[in-house]
Formats: sequence, structure tokens, C-alpha cells
Amino acid sequence: MTTVVLCGSLGSSTSMWDPQTPALIGAGLDVVRVEHPGHGGAPVEPVADVADLAGRVLAHVDAARFSFVGLSLGGAVGMRLALDAPERIDRLALLCTSPSFAPAEQWRERAALVRADGLEPIVDAVLARWFAPAFSDVRRFREMFLATDPEGYARCCDALVAWDARDQLERIEAPTLCVAGAEDPSTPPAELESIASRVPDARLEVVPGARHLANVERADEVNRLLLEHLS
Repeated sequence: MTTVVLCGSLGSSTSMWDPQTPALIGAGLDVVRVEHPGHGGAPVEPVADVADLAGRVLAHVDAARFSFVGLSLGGAVGMRLALDAPERIDRLALLCTSPSFAPAEQWRERAALVRADGLEPIVDAVLARWFAPAFSDVRRFREMFLATDPEGYARCCDALVAWDARDQLERIEAPTLCVAGAEDPSTPPAELESIASRVPDARLEVVPGARHLANVERADEVNRLLLEHLS
């Protein structure tokens, strides 16, 4: 059975993948969902960079080879895995992500703010990037975000300060699907296009009517793309 690992956004838990999990299991895939440190009840652990998060994935997944689906921070983890452990990665799906979440200073400032005041001061701004105003289930995702451990969140911000894979993407060997939300203000389609244009075996799909959590807002379309790519 083929294993597929799901890894999500900063400030989310693995429940953000609830719209995908039944479809992937129904297609005969073994689904493993990985929490970031301090997210979804996972313990807070040392995190220096995205490579540390990628190392956690390798430690949690028993399969010798697996496909990987990552959104936002999870997409950065996927790129790092494909670069550092290509022998482990079968197929790669990068959703609403970027090879560099510049400027670095914004992540330093956000980490400092969260350490000082918690997540409440930033939750509304984050949700506005995650979903269009018409999205009806914002309350559940607000609760998910605020349940994240502030120190765990800040450490993941620290990891993004140094994240820059722009000069390495040509080394990714795995067949790669890049998915952008057409209305995503955090990682607009141009970011995914920049990945798809550099990874040798990659293609870009833009999902209309979706912001940053495109897998939630447009689950049916994203599921179709993932199943087409992973099966």
C-alpha cells in the first residue's frame, strides 16, 4: 500500500486535512498526518530551521518511500525532504506555499509578538488570509488556531526566517504537483509558478475561488488534483 504523508500550515492542526483524508483512504492510500511541534497537541520541541521539521517527518514515517502533500509551511517541509532525502520521496504535492517566505523580518516580529502576547492579536489577520469572507466554518478554524501552543508557533516562525530554497529547486527529482489558490494573498499563484518552472518534473494548477487553505475552501477540486497525481 502506498503511503501519503500530509503536513499542513503554520497555526493549523492535522484536522485541516479532514476534507482530504477519506478520499485518499478510499483510493487505497495509507494516510499519515504529521503535526508541527506545539500544534494539534504535539509537544513543543526545538526547531532551528525547516530541516528540523523535515527530520521530524522522517522520524515519524515508517515507510521506506512515501508521497508527501504539504501546504504552506508543510510545503516548505516537502521541498526540504525532496532535496535532503530524495530516496524517500515518491511523489510530491506542494499546495499554497513558497520557496522563500520573505521578508525574514516579518517572521522575527511575529515570533516576538506571539511570545509576548499569544496568538489572539494575529488570529483575525491570519483567518482573513486563509479564507474568503463567504467561508462559513471560520469559527472552527479560529479555535484550531488559538489552540496552538504560542511557543510552538513562534519556533516554526523562527524556522521560516532562514527558509530559502529558490536556488535548489532544480535538484528536486520527484514528480511534483503545484497547487495555488487563485485568490491566495499569502502565497499567490506566482509563487507556485516559480516552483513549477524550476522543478524539472512539475506542473502548476490554479484553483479558482480559493485563498490560502485551498484544500478546505475548494476540497473537491483539490481532492481531484491530488488523486490524479498520487494514484
